[in-house]
Amino acid sequence: MSAKKVAFYTLGCKLNFSETSTIARSFENEGFQRVEFDEAADVYVINTCSVTENADKRFKTIVKHAQKANEDAFLIAVGCYAQLKPEELAEVDGVDLVLGATEKFKITDYLNDLTKNDHGEVHSCEIDEADFYVGSYSIGDRTRAFLKVQDGCDYKCTYCTIPLARGISRSDRLENVLQNASEIAEQGIKEIVLTGVNIGDYGKGEFGNKKHEHTFLELVQALDEVEGIERLRISSIEPNLLKNETIDFVASSNTFVPHFHIPLQSGSDDMLKRMRRRYLSDLYADRVNKIKSVMPDACIGVDVIVGFPGETDEHFLETYNFLQKLNISYLHVFTYSERDNTPAAEMDGVVPLKVRKKRSKMLRGLSAKKRRAFYESQLGNTSTVLFEGENKSGYIHGFTENYVKVKAPWNPEMVNTLKKVNLTEIDEDGLVRFEMLQEELV
Repeated sequence: MSAKKVAFYTLGCKLNFSETSTIARSFENEGFQRVEFDEAADVYVINTCSVTENADKRFKTIVKHAQKANEDAFLIAVGCYAQLKPEELAEVDGVDLVLGATEKFKITDYLNDLTKNDHGEVHSCEIDEADFYVGSYSIGDRTRAFLKVQDGCDYKCTYCTIPLARGISRSDRLENVLQNASEIAEQGIKEIVLTGVNIGDYGKGEFGNKKHEHTFLELVQALDEVEGIERLRISSIEPNLLKNETIDFVASSNTFVPHFHIPLQSGSDDMLKRMRRRYLSDLYADRVNKIKSVMPDACIGVDVIVGFPGETDEHFLETYNFLQKLNISYLHVFTYSERDNTPAAEMDGVVPLKVRKKRSKMLRGLSAKKRRAFYESQLGNTSTVLFEGENKSGYIHGFTENYVKVKAPWNPEMVNTLKKVNLTEIDEDGLVRFEMLQEELV
């Protein structure tokens, strides 16, 4: 009998990608063959996200896509949206099984019978039961691996459903993280991106309690010693948890790259208080200035939410002006969307959708200017580029250590190699061209 086939679709963040990869390996261990999502498969697994309105809506489209490939396939929904609104997903035509935050890692236990159900079956714990840690990492999907080091969050930001979807903050044991990093290095992957919900909180819950056995600084120091890893990248870290010691360590590290992604959400202190963030704009500016003082070429990315309840034109302009003056490299702009069971959904001062979209467009324009200015500041520099595996319209793309995106004519021999280059000019599509300084492949 030929092996049953399974396909995966991931919505959302790097953390979801790392977990999909781990879930996929559990299927392979049970004898399943993994195929692409647009191919015919016996089982389709959709890893959902609840952060943006768009991700919710896309779920139904993805289900239809799977049904087109095989209408008799067994469809499973996992992930954040599956934990928050399992019954809603179970109602979607074609969905057979919905698994919550803890059940998704035991997914193959639920596959005794792949007969289609009339109605989706739900297995979802209460979120306060999601108090144990399951490590995961992505491998084989791309030239970078996403390594999960932490899950859940104890913060109570007024707009966020993540604590409801993923539970309390808890961490992987340091020895497990180092073991996973070694396994990734053995596969010949050159870059590891550390991921989690609130990775600066690393250490909490490492042994099933709230004590910090290790800190985030100790985690990065230990990872820096793992042999075989060329590059380590910190995905996203809260400004109040990004300490001077960590910044200084990254500046002198062998493997950690000068790239930070730091959520801001608003440049207005009034808004930050309404959002219940754990810092004000002064602290944020201080973190950016500290990074730039020890790593002048560091790339700094920023998350911002526009249209939060109560955000007046004055508040928005405060944010815009704050970001304009700040020495940052790009923005990820999120248009606020209401989420059930969050305090923000009950707040007054609702911003009209048209205004939210206009503000979003303004900040996206600012992001394009910031990225261009950052790229221009890098021209003439010598950098190391890790080349990616996809042929995009005859070009190969790659990223420098400080996240400048470069392009060159497609050459399959360059995939997953590190090369020394001199950055020369910005192409009409905004990507950077270069001269090769090092011919041998690494």
